[in-house]
Amino acid sequence: MAKKLGRGLDIGTMNLVASVEDATGIQYTRMRDAFLAVPKRAKNMMKLSDVSYMELEEYILVCGDSALEMSVFLGDNFPLRRPLQDGLIAPGELDSVDVLTFMLKEILGEPQQPNEICYFSIPADPIDVNRDTVYHEGVFTRIVEQLGYQAIAANEAQAIIFSECVKEDFTGIGISFGSGMTNVSLVLKAMPCIEFSLARGGDWIDKGAGTSIGLRQPQMTEIKESGLDLLNPQGREQEALTFYYKKLITYAIEGIAKEFLKSGNSFGLNTSLPIVVSGGTSKAINFLAFFQQVFERKKKRFPIQISEIRSAEDPLNAVSKGLLIQARQEY
Repeated sequence: MAKKLGRGLDIGTMNLVASVEDATGIQYTRMRDAFLAVPKRAKNMMKLSDVSYMELEEYILVCGDSALEMSVFLGDNFPLRRPLQDGLIAPGELDSVDVLTFMLKEILGEPQQPNEICYFSIPADPIDVNRDTVYHEGVFTRIVEQLGYQAIAANEAQAIIFSECVKEDFTGIGISFGSGMTNVSLVLKAMPCIEFSLARGGDWIDKGAGTSIGLRQPQMTEIKESGLDLLNPQGREQEALTFYYKKLITYAIEGIAKEFLKSGNSFGLNTSLPIVVSGGTSKAINFLAFFQQVFERKKKRFPIQISEIRSAEDPLNAVSKGLLIQARQEY
């Protein structure tokens, strides 16, 4: 089926999501942003199974969801490796760029014409740690261009507004709860006014909760993704995750309020705005109600009037959809 020109590419710490539109609507391709090194003798077994892998001289790198599943089963002898860390390219992971190139080629495929436009997500600079996104943006620009596309970087949280706030004329506050970071963007009439990130996300939850009860981070990730209900946690593992979810949301709301106060309403805002929450970390059951409970205790100190708080229609794909909308506008 013929595809329309333009691609969206959400580059997340936990998931990579590519989107393209055809006559039936938007189609998404996802791959977990993780890999695992296994001995080369496992190559024949990889061929028998539906596993994405790349072959190096010394070993084989299993990529995607299969890497997480194998890591949980095999334990510490085969640690799960992540090409991205805290929302940016992992500085100590030597295979990161090669693995990311392989993964992006898998989910993007070939461009339909030379230099087809691909909008890809980047986080805003974090306000709570001393890091920037210059190297991160540069590397992904090069990778996407090597795959035959014209690469255009766009803010992750702003993409949520393009995806979810059509009826508000692309106006609102987007909060993307990712694995490595929490990204925030205040957008008025499709124009970004404030953009920043906080260096905590789903990985911070999994690592902290796991350390507290003596489990490894991949184990906590699997428990979280198997059906965590934030309003009805079952057992000490889910209870620990819920404690850390509450701490993350509180940290995010307080950080957002503080950053908005710095602006002094210099953009002349005189109306209430919706908050749209999205991202893989927001996929926990009852996340929206849980977020609203925390926000209710903090809203008196929140410097902007909020009309409503809602979740993205499809939290895992909302960023990629917003990026695709921007790419399609180029045509």
